[in-house]
Amino acid sequence: QALRQSGLAARAGDRYPEAIADLEKAVVLDPDNLSGHVLLGWTLHLAGQSDTAKTALKQALKRDPTHIPALNALGIVYLVAGNLPEAIATHQQALSLKSDNEIARYNLSLAFHRLQDYNQAILNAEAATTLEPHNPHPWVALAIAHWDKGDKAAAQAAYQQATALDARYRDRPFLAHLKNAGFAPAQIQTTQQILENH
Repeated sequence: QALRQSGLAARAGDRYPEAIADLEKAVVLDPDNLSGHVLLGWTLHLAGQSDTAKTALKQALKRDPTHIPALNALGIVYLVAGNLPEAIATHQQALSLKSDNEIARYNLSLAFHRLQDYNQAILNAEAATTLEPHNPHPWVALAIAHWDKGDKAAAQAAYQQATALDARYRDRPFLAHLKNAGFAPAQIQTTQQILENH
């Protein structure tokens, strides 16, 4: 527990090598603690080590294939790495275990959008906005899906919800942070287009 706490503190300070070392030790000492594997996997992901992150998260899933936090995290790692079929399969598995899984819904929206399946992107983004109405990210995901489907009015309405929740979405430089929310560069560019026409 102390190692996990010190690892989280190091991660909060962007000291990833120190955080990873502490979390790796914690996993060795308590290999059956699934949260420890997820914390390690997510920290490796944040440090840009996606292959090692996948390995750590799969260790949790070997112990419990139905562990939703591990599935959610693994799905995000796949999404950010551009492995969209695996991202979709992993998030759909998580969704089958917990139907009100806003993380899976949001990330499925981003993955389907990148595959240009805008109907599925909209369906999942709408579900995410219902499950998490006060988070601007699903609203932005919904906006880009509508925009690229050709429904500019619906895109603007969804984007209006995001700006109402967080005024920084009116500021073009702020949109770069969407990379940390799983958006691909092309999706950030679409968001910029929506803002410019807002």
